[in-house]
Amino acid sequence: MGEDGESPKINHSFLRDYVTEADVISTVEFNQTGDLLATGDKGGRVVIFQRETESKDESEELGESGEYNVYSTFQSHEPDFDYLKSLEIEEKINKIRWLPQQNAAHFLLSTNDKTIKLWKVSERDKRPEGYNLKDEEGRIKDISTVTSLRVPVLKPTDLMVEVRPRRIFANGHTYHVNSISVNSDGETYLSADDLRINMWHLDITDRSFNIVDIKPANMEDLTEVITAAEFHPQHCHLFVYSSSKGTLRLCDMRESALCDKHSKIFEEPEDPGNRSFFSEIISSVSDVKFSHSGRYLLTRDYLTVKVWDLNMEKGPVETYQVHEYLRSKLCSLYENDCIFDKFECVWNSTDSVIMTGAYNSFFRMFDRETGRGVTLEAWRESSKPRAVLRTRRIYNGGRRRRGDVGVDSLDFTKKILHMAWHPAENIIAIAATNNLYIFQDRVNAENL
Repeated sequence: MGEDGESPKINHSFLRDYVTEADVISTVEFNQTGDLLATGDKGGRVVIFQRETESKDESEELGESGEYNVYSTFQSHEPDFDYLKSLEIEEKINKIRWLPQQNAAHFLLSTNDKTIKLWKVSERDKRPEGYNLKDEEGRIKDISTVTSLRVPVLKPTDLMVEVRPRRIFANGHTYHVNSISVNSDGETYLSADDLRINMWHLDITDRSFNIVDIKPANMEDLTEVITAAEFHPQHCHLFVYSSSKGTLRLCDMRESALCDKHSKIFEEPEDPGNRSFFSEIISSVSDVKFSHSGRYLLTRDYLTVKVWDLNMEKGPVETYQVHEYLRSKLCSLYENDCIFDKFECVWNSTDSVIMTGAYNSFFRMFDRETGRGVTLEAWRESSKPRAVLRTRRIYNGGRRRRGDVGVDSLDFTKKILHMAWHPAENIIAIAATNNLYIFQDRVNAENL
């Protein structure tokens, strides 16, 4: 939001009138420049959007620099079956991560529950003509008919976007993959499931190196699982992983090849006064992200989003209440399984603002300097280009204002779980079920 109270404006939206399970968006990710945006869905498809560059005069007049349009769509994963365990493997895309761009082509990793794939995305606007051993239709000529040699030439053709699988990393996980993270060295990446974290080399598909294994000898002794993992943005030897007990473990691969023993552990002492049946469930960390500076960690549990300083392990330095008004509704949320929803959280490009999702198509932003939060709504009525988003307020007793939304009227089927923030600008992508919203703040680039 700008200082004058104006909300971010919608840049573009991709809406569908009907909802099928396969169309539900399950991950959103910008590439390193922000010019490409990839989404994955439960049907195993990946859709890539490209930012269009507009004329300079029009961009300055509107305060924007291009909308996102569909660039390419491809089927990343298909349904599979594990015959040894008699288990179906869903095609749902759990995570997408872009690799740093090295040449004209783009590369991204996508994963479902078991298999990680490396995709190459490239453009082709020329085609070779004038082969010596092929005719115009591509058929092989009789060599005896070739009486002269021609130099093939490249002729312009319609732009084609080609997406090809370059590597398939399979059989590395027994349990469901929940995270992948590309290392800053540009050569390796990690993948995490419920009990193990593996490190892969991007050129080697038949083996990975296990760096964390928390599986107990007896599964009856299992007390926690890994929920998310990420590499440090600058230091290739550091990574962090979160657990269902609400703890964060920072590991240094220089200390040991197997990082079962962490370098630092971050956890917040539990308040005995707030202890309840749901305490462990709502304390489970659903997402963890390093800040761009590498100094802080951002985590999301069910009710709060927290900022941790790598130099202070005893507790978070900042805690923001996302929807504290749901604490009295935990019993019903447990019964309808909403209490197990896994919300993501993201930083803005300067680490000054954080964002996370909520219910009723709401998402929240918090200004770290002022501590002030704002609730915004991604819904169809605001989907017209350049429409201004309204701030929303939840009514939970006390004086009710016009436009307030009552806690009992919240729609828990409309949840904002997945989102991404442009790496350099105030542009955000919000996945609301099967709809993708892209918002741009044209009022003030630094303040909520």
